[in-house]
Amino acid sequence: MKLCQLRVSTFLNMLIILVPSVILAQEKVDKETIKLYTDCNCEKSYIRQEINFVNHVRDQAQANVQLFIYDIANGSGGRTYKLEFEGYEDYKGIISKLSFDSNANMTADDVRKGLVKKIKNGLLKFVIESDMGEHISYSIDNKGMDAIQDIDFKDPWNNWIFEIFGRARLNKESSRQSFSYAVGFESDHVTEKWRIRTDLQLNQANSEYEQDDEIYTSERFRYSGDGSIVRSLSDHWSAGIFGGARHDTFTNLDFRYYFSPAIEFNIFPYKEVLRREIVFAYKIGYFHSDYIEPTIYDKLQEGIFNHSLDVQVRYRQPWGNIYTRLIGSTFLNDFTKNRIQLSGSTSLRVIKGLAVSFSGNFQIIRDQINLPAGDASIEDVLLQQKQIATEYQLGASVGLSYTFGSAYNNIINTRL
Repeated sequence: MKLCQLRVSTFLNMLIILVPSVILAQEKVDKETIKLYTDCNCEKSYIRQEINFVNHVRDQAQANVQLFIYDIANGSGGRTYKLEFEGYEDYKGIISKLSFDSNANMTADDVRKGLVKKIKNGLLKFVIESDMGEHISYSIDNKGMDAIQDIDFKDPWNNWIFEIFGRARLNKESSRQSFSYAVGFESDHVTEKWRIRTDLQLNQANSEYEQDDEIYTSERFRYSGDGSIVRSLSDHWSAGIFGGARHDTFTNLDFRYYFSPAIEFNIFPYKEVLRREIVFAYKIGYFHSDYIEPTIYDKLQEGIFNHSLDVQVRYRQPWGNIYTRLIGSTFLNDFTKNRIQLSGSTSLRVIKGLAVSFSGNFQIIRDQINLPAGDASIEDVLLQQKQIATEYQLGASVGLSYTFGSAYNNIINTRL
């Protein structure tokens, strides 16, 4: 039964994919028929160039077809794009929803070509209803016919993705120079029920600063290993186990290991995560630290039980995007040792052509038990060799834009 449904579904998909080969008699068609507004994290210029049988408008209010593309990381190392079309005016009531999956082996050109093909597929309903409906023809090539035959879905990697990476950076001035490198290994196993992750990293950063014929040097070294296993329990609940270890000279850690079970609840079903989510995640666990230098509490090692609550709110809507995250954590043996982290970003379309954006983050920090005793030296301050005590961190930004002028211009010109 599943194979039969797959063949039918695949055949229908092949039929819709005809659009890229649609022959449009554009000189006889009013190009004002479809006015498309596209909102996406993608190359809009390429879309305007490749889809030339509609009018692309820059203002949402002037469109009779609106396209919103939401994307999120997927289990193949790429991204899943959800395309949502909605018609207005003469196309009111026409809705189309499609998806496109990229993977780690695809180039940027492969991704944009795949998105354009999907956009053309989604526009088919609107093209048929427009004056252009009488000027299109379609066919299925041999490759399309072959695709509806038996398909072998065996995955030799069993949904595992692996990545090995390395990078190096050099900066040099007359009185300052720095060199850093990082190497690492990551693995990710994603199914409908399970997600298993591993992240191993090695980082080193060396800096040198000269002032008044004195040279100050700094060496920062860190290695870490983190892993997690998460199980989907239902459309709203999931549970997992997190663990890891690290060495970090910047934070005075000779060696730390941790272990934290967790549970998560999403008010909305997980299938709606691309559009909206309100998530509550609770962790409780234990970490043990061996320090390089005695801490401000005169400790060379200690073990702590802690817990945290993580709340995330995200909305991706035609009127804009909202993201807020609040994390509160504390030690179970001493509630005065705590940390509160609040971050968020908002992008809103206020009126025609006017958009406003805000972003910011704020932390109240009262859990720096790892700080080494004694005052920070000039090297520590200039070269950020060691973590410095602080009670808070704050950052904010605001942006405003207003666009006006011609709303109908499909010409692509990248000349100097």
